[in-house]
Amino acid sequence: MDRPQAEARIVELRDLIERHNELYHVRDAPEISDAEFDALFRELRDLEAAHPELATIDSPTRRVGGAVLEGFATVAHAAPMLSLDSDADEEAIDRFDERVRRALGEGASVAYVLEPKFDGASLELVYEDGLLTRAATRGNGVAGEDITANARTIATVPLRLRAAARAVPRFLSVRAEVIIEIAPFEEYNARLVAEGKPPFASPRNTAAGALRQLDSRLTARRPLDIFVYDVLAAEGFAAATHWEILAALVEWGFRVTDERRRVETAAQIRDYFREMTAKREEMPYEIDGVVVKLDDLAARRELGTTSHHPRWAFAMKFQPRRAVTRLLDIVASVGRTGVVTPVAMLEPVVIGGVTVSRATLHNREEVARKDVRKGDLVAVQRAGDVIPQVLEWIPEQGRRRARAFRMPARCPSCRTPLVERGPFSVCPNSLDCPAQLAGRIIHLGSRHALDVEGLGEETARLLVAEGLVKHLPDLFDLKAEQLTPLEGFAEKSAGALVAGLARAARAELPRFLYGLGIPEVGATVARQLARHFGTLAALRAADEEALTAVEGVGPIMAAAIAGFFREEHTVEVLDALLDGRIRLVESEPASAATGPFENLKFVLTGALAGMTREEARREIEARGGRVVSSVSARTSYVVVGEDPGSKYDKAQKLGVEILDEAAFRELLTAS
Repeated sequence: MDRPQAEARIVELRDLIERHNELYHVRDAPEISDAEFDALFRELRDLEAAHPELATIDSPTRRVGGAVLEGFATVAHAAPMLSLDSDADEEAIDRFDERVRRALGEGASVAYVLEPKFDGASLELVYEDGLLTRAATRGNGVAGEDITANARTIATVPLRLRAAARAVPRFLSVRAEVIIEIAPFEEYNARLVAEGKPPFASPRNTAAGALRQLDSRLTARRPLDIFVYDVLAAEGFAAATHWEILAALVEWGFRVTDERRRVETAAQIRDYFREMTAKREEMPYEIDGVVVKLDDLAARRELGTTSHHPRWAFAMKFQPRRAVTRLLDIVASVGRTGVVTPVAMLEPVVIGGVTVSRATLHNREEVARKDVRKGDLVAVQRAGDVIPQVLEWIPEQGRRRARAFRMPARCPSCRTPLVERGPFSVCPNSLDCPAQLAGRIIHLGSRHALDVEGLGEETARLLVAEGLVKHLPDLFDLKAEQLTPLEGFAEKSAGALVAGLARAARAELPRFLYGLGIPEVGATVARQLARHFGTLAALRAADEEALTAVEGVGPIMAAAIAGFFREEHTVEVLDALLDGRIRLVESEPASAATGPFENLKFVLTGALAGMTREEARREIEARGGRVVSSVSARTSYVVVGEDPGSKYDKAQKLGVEILDEAAFRELLTAS
């Protein structure tokens, strides 16, 4: 076959293979046998091997995976991939509907699109001139990891959009959910067991893990699937409704759920939710609720979004799944803060597709209240379909129960006598307790902290047990030659961990603050502290009053933060870390701005229709003002939006001036 003939046949084969691929995977209507499909694929592969100059990025042969990557690049999304506000109470449907109708005004026509809430991993797919050019994980919602090579291996991801009556956009970014259907997941696990390998715990975790494989050939082995459910951004395409968007996605060749429905009343939403609840166990894939979206796109823009979720959509979550199993033992586990938690060790049981073998019992008072004991038959649920919880023990006639559980008197890790702080038992030996040190290492290396690849639980505990890390700063003194003799390490992995620690040593202040494990401080508050104070030195010097000026920090949290930085051990660790080990990336404090709002304190409460709280805060700080979290007599203004809550009542009681959104905008304009 000469080159022109080969080129013509390659084009024909690609079209045939993509058509049959869509018929099989998307429409569930195959027209040829697997053997016939395989023969077409082999012919295309052989022709491309004979004529490599004719190979293209949208060829079906690109789905099998390629070379191993060294890491994933971070890429910005075409538009933010927001989370959804959620609730498990059916009354939330009526509250949402009333809020939407009130915001849009009396007489507004309202319709909703309903879809199952897929229990998978979010993915952005980007197409330029109809060709798949990029795929990215959700990441932090603004940027994610470039996993294009892995996405190409998924059969239901179109490599090229199908030409239809509706023109293919010049640029198109869509949001999808990567899943594994239950039957293929069980078959895949069965193959692993037959090969002597451990099975995976759940379809969701398996799908998410497959997306982040550095070797796309490994991704290709997992039976991944997708559903596409929204357009994030587009050039050359416009729609008036979400229902129209879904129709366009189908025309372009994407897999869209057949369970979608358009309704107009809260009662119809409830009916759909109950219907999907009843169908849940029969579905071929895992779902954990129902998504409700306002259909009209112009009305969506009018309602806007918060920094976290759109105001025009929410998720109705299913009630947690339950199962019954045997409680094999109750063991005391030491966390990084020294709190010793009783943990229920369970006879493994599958709840909602996830194998559960342990569950927290929180504290000694919780164990006493539930009166669960070793050997009991217990009811277990996954709260939010994620966190396992022991609900109660189930009486068994004629069975003699074991003695009631008692917390140990000494720390299971370092044998220091435990102290009681309310319902919690705490190891006070924060300096030398191995379990606490390992926990702090794990937290410091976690994704939202310094994000050190390879510094997981097993490695952290090994470093402590071998005496290589006796204090947290020792982590950044590690040498590759110290690691290579350890179990699980080779020259390459040892070098990778040391290199990862070196990269992490240049740390952004918010990540560093989160990684320190300051009591009460999560990733969001860490960002607020860094933005407000600008430098670690300023934060360390702040008293409790200064800390309460930070959005999201109340008196209790302020006391915990100030106490943390006054603690002798914290001072020693920070001084050692900053003595050449950690180089902080800092900035000027946001509160340093001057302007017409200088010396004014604002409290924001309730949802603003025209801007997010973050946008309002930036407007205030740009004029020299400060946003504080609690109302006091020294508060200058309280800005109220929808559903303002107790801060509005307190402002009235103290006589603090209250601004609605219109008055707040006037104040911004005047300044």
